[in-house]
Amino acid sequence: MRRGLRALVPLAVLLAIAGCARRAPLPPPAESTAPPPAVERPAPGPEAPPGMPRPYRVFGRWYVPLADARGFRQRGIASWYGPEFHGKRASSGEVYNMHELTAAHKTLPLGTLVRVRHLENRRTVEVRINDRGPFVGERIIDLSYEAARRLQIIGPGTAPVEIEAIAVPEGAPVDLYSGAFTFQVGAFTQRENAERLRERLETRYGNAHIVETEVGGVRFYRLRVGRCTHLDEAAAWEARLRAEGFRDAFVVAE
Repeated sequence: MRRGLRALVPLAVLLAIAGCARRAPLPPPAESTAPPPAVERPAPGPEAPPGMPRPYRVFGRWYVPLADARGFRQRGIASWYGPEFHGKRASSGEVYNMHELTAAHKTLPLGTLVRVRHLENRRTVEVRINDRGPFVGERIIDLSYEAARRLQIIGPGTAPVEIEAIAVPEGAPVDLYSGAFTFQVGAFTQRENAERLRERLETRYGNAHIVETEVGGVRFYRLRVGRCTHLDEAAAWEARLRAEGFRDAFVVAE
């Protein structure tokens, strides 16, 4: 089972982090007469924090963040994201600043320093990975506004690039297949509805609990059940829940 799951690269367990899914590139923000903010060369971040350290799933596709980025190189399409996400929380836990040299990648360890080379105009920029994405088509990296500006892709929105990991976060590699996994079976805007279902499912599945979160100003009560410690077990749990009527159930790494 494990071998089969590892073959699904990228592999994933969906973590409930707002701002993961990216939209099509936005038009550039209005020009300002104020001088642009100073942007320092990014440095490698600390060991990847608990934001998305384990396999996760987005739009039905699985991803496994790499334990080590040494020697990583990739070619594909880059896009960028700016004003709509400026000031919002990134997967690393920090606040996204569109004027800093950062980027989102689906599997590179958070904190990895990456050199991005535009394959047509040969411009380069170095960015620090602090978010997850892009989850649009086959794009490989989502650049901050400032990084995209330096590569001259604000107008086109996308460009062919090569990315190379040039510095990696410190810290020992993590076993991405072991940990604490639970399963989300529903999300409610009324806590009493979540509580009623929780009481029904506690005896059957165990560890039925509610996680409160706020998305776009709306409070949600996410109901989760069960617990296991390995991704192989998690896949079996998910299949069981779906077969028993919870068709939208998915695995969450806690």
